[in-house]
Amino acid sequence: MRPNILLLAGAALWAGPLAAQEQATMGPADPAPAGPLLYAPELAGGTPADVAEAARAGTPVAALPDALKLAYWTSPTLLAQRAAVRSVDYRVPQARAAFGPRLDFQVDYGITRSGTRTPGNGWSDGTYRSATATAILTQPLFTFGRNAAAERFAMAQLGYQRQVMRSTEQQAMLDAISAYVGLLRDRASVDIARDNLDTLERELSDNRARLKRREVTSTDVEQVETRVELGRAQVYTAQRDAAASEATFLRMIGAPAGALAAPNPLRLPVETLEAAYAYAEGHNPVLIAATEREKVSRASLESAKADLMPRVDLKGQADYTNSWSPPSFFNQTGRQDQRSVAGQVVLSGPIYESGLRQARVGEAIAANDADWRLIDASLRENRATLAAAWDDWTAQTAAIERFAGAVESARRAYDGALLQEKAGLRTTLDVLDLARELLLARSNYNSAIASSYVAKARVLAAMGALEQGWLLPDEPRYDPATHFDKVKRRGDVPLLTPLLREIDRLPLGSGSARALRDPAAPRTAAPVALDPVKELPVP
Repeated sequence: MRPNILLLAGAALWAGPLAAQEQATMGPADPAPAGPLLYAPELAGGTPADVAEAARAGTPVAALPDALKLAYWTSPTLLAQRAAVRSVDYRVPQARAAFGPRLDFQVDYGITRSGTRTPGNGWSDGTYRSATATAILTQPLFTFGRNAAAERFAMAQLGYQRQVMRSTEQQAMLDAISAYVGLLRDRASVDIARDNLDTLERELSDNRARLKRREVTSTDVEQVETRVELGRAQVYTAQRDAAASEATFLRMIGAPAGALAAPNPLRLPVETLEAAYAYAEGHNPVLIAATEREKVSRASLESAKADLMPRVDLKGQADYTNSWSPPSFFNQTGRQDQRSVAGQVVLSGPIYESGLRQARVGEAIAANDADWRLIDASLRENRATLAAAWDDWTAQTAAIERFAGAVESARRAYDGALLQEKAGLRTTLDVLDLARELLLARSNYNSAIASSYVAKARVLAAMGALEQGWLLPDEPRYDPATHFDKVKRRGDVPLLTPLLREIDRLPLGSGSARALRDPAAPRTAAPVALDPVKELPVP
């Protein structure tokens, strides 16, 4: 092939400015490197033995269930979220501790130096030393809901964080599925691009032979050469995309990809979009998290209201004081010991604070109203997301069969055009156009299969069903309640804590979920209506 002067000139025009720009934007020398990161492999407790072994060995993944298990048990983002939930578990025993007694101590030691001067006797020493030990016992009896609201606040925070964790789990599953199917698609795209290049190279070889026999012109050969070069560039692009998908696969799953098998079919727990709406109301983690967030601000409101009321506490105090002073007429030894024990029931409460507490109540009311309205917004967003995912899955699934038919038709048209070209009934450009149509049909068919699978996974995610328990029902799952059950009653005083909890909860409401106030809440979008396929008569 002769060199293209215009292309070379264009490359030179690009190279000059780019080199100058790179030189101009170069900053000062980079600082000294900090050195490699420390590496100490460790998986969270409870990881299944087979998953842990595969993760440590870096075994290439060959099936989608293996990829899902690795993502579920080894994703750093997911492990971090589980640890965050465990940290919130401890807020519940912190709140429950307010129902029990509190014992504090205080130790004081002091020296006071003084002197008195009398005529004829000089200075007299009046140094005084004292040491005091105090024990203070405080037991809340009735706080008009303060302590109970604090416990509700902690429980609502825990419920919210658990839904965030569920959302993170489902995102990890969706990312793993997208990475797995995306790599299969991009690997197939490389094969399709190579097949197209092979086809074009055979066409180029045939046209060069025909040019020697003067059956075609040099223009025909150059047309094929153009398509061959474009085909080679398409192969490079497909290989680049596949390499990027390999990196994404490793990031989302945590292990390299081997020879990937076709993914197992996904199941839906419902059959219609209307049933999917109803399912999502009870399972979608984002929607449930909005409900839990409203409970958090509602507990803050209850606490602010309780702060307007008095409280009743039982207090006890024991003191022991040892003091020493110079001997006097009344105290020949100069030393005194004192002991005292006191108990009291204290009723305390605010009288006037210039409207401070009432302002806090007003703020809490408005904040809770905002969170209440956000439940409605979450429902609208969830239904829109679910409808879009459902319609995408429906359309992509329906398009697969159409693309398959297009591939077969394009292949037959191309094979027939090759025979017609040899008979002089088709031009080289006709054959090249049909080859491009075959490439386009195969690429669209390949993309439609992957897009349909991922769209169905998005439907499951929007419903709240893209979880380990649904995708792999026979595999072990992480249960956040296991850790919570171990710590939730730490510090409880038997009999006393349950009794005071029930008494303190009397002024509060039920704490149940609230009704939606959005007038559009009952409305749902209908699924996409696809036009039926018309079978045209064959002449």
